[in-house]
Amino acid sequence: MAKLKLVAWLAAGLLAYLLITLAIVKYYPDDPSQMNWQVREAFNAKYIKSLKPNEQVLQEQVIDRLGGPDITRAYRHDGKVYQLLYYRTHRAIADGITTEDECTPLLFIERQLVAIGHDAIERYEQYRPARN
Repeated sequence: MAKLKLVAWLAAGLLAYLLITLAIVKYYPDDPSQMNWQVREAFNAKYIKSLKPNEQVLQEQVIDRLGGPDITRAYRHDGKVYQLLYYRTHRAIADGITTEDECTPLLFIERQLVAIGHDAIERYEQYRPARN
């Protein structure tokens, strides 16, 4: 009888733990603006690693999840908008300044993700109109 009570208490405790965990995950989503820089870098890197270009990932979805980019570059060419958004994923120098080499770039053409990382920079530069 004592073993049955112990098992019942353990099951109730486990159920309570699961319900609390689910409630926290559902009602308190990650908010990059509230994270310290180390946690935010890891969060950005993990999320970006999960992205797959050309799988209908929209710019709004990324911004909703990661917040505003640390650095942005953009131009219009042949009626299309090319945007390169940089999110910091690794710190190089502890100087308080975020630079492109500390970020992972995401290329959006017409607000659709098309490339990540070095490929994003290459494609962005490939279509860039010549400067006067």
